[in-house]
Amino acid sequence: MNIVLAGFMGTGKTTVGRLLARRLGLRFVDMDELIENEAGMSISDIFREEGEARFRAIESGVIKRLVSGDFGKAIVLSTGGGAVVDPANRALFRSFGTLVCLTASVDEIMKRVGDRDDRPLLPAGERREAALKLLREREPAYRDCDIEVDTTAGSAEDVVDVIERRVRGA
Repeated sequence: MNIVLAGFMGTGKTTVGRLLARRLGLRFVDMDELIENEAGMSISDIFREEGEARFRAIESGVIKRLVSGDFGKAIVLSTGGGAVVDPANRALFRSFGTLVCLTASVDEIMKRVGDRDDRPLLPAGERREAALKLLREREPAYRDCDIEVDTTAGSAEDVVDVIERRVRGA
């Protein structure tokens, strides 16, 4: 069983993913780490030095390697916020496992993301507006996931409970 966690930045993909993997006895894989290892630089640096198109190309290559088994099977995968926007990526994820989209309110996302400068798609001074625009653009892709779970309220453990029940069909 593979579980792919998608959703906007700040929705809890990494935190929930680690807990979910531990509970289910699966390996946790963070796609952002794989991309940074592949590129030899941080995601912020990829965006700044090579642009979003190059980042998306690296991302798609990593996704293809993931689904082919290069990083093992029986994993919980935390994706980047835009990874499911490309329909080909969504199809690959679905062929690999259950695609779960984590959501949260914009206020909660802004609180979680804070003023960190490692979010290349949320420029300082216009973070909320940029987040709202990206959320609107990505909404159809997020809604096309197999399962959707709102992480705004409740603990990460509560979210893991919901995902586990829904993945098991209970």
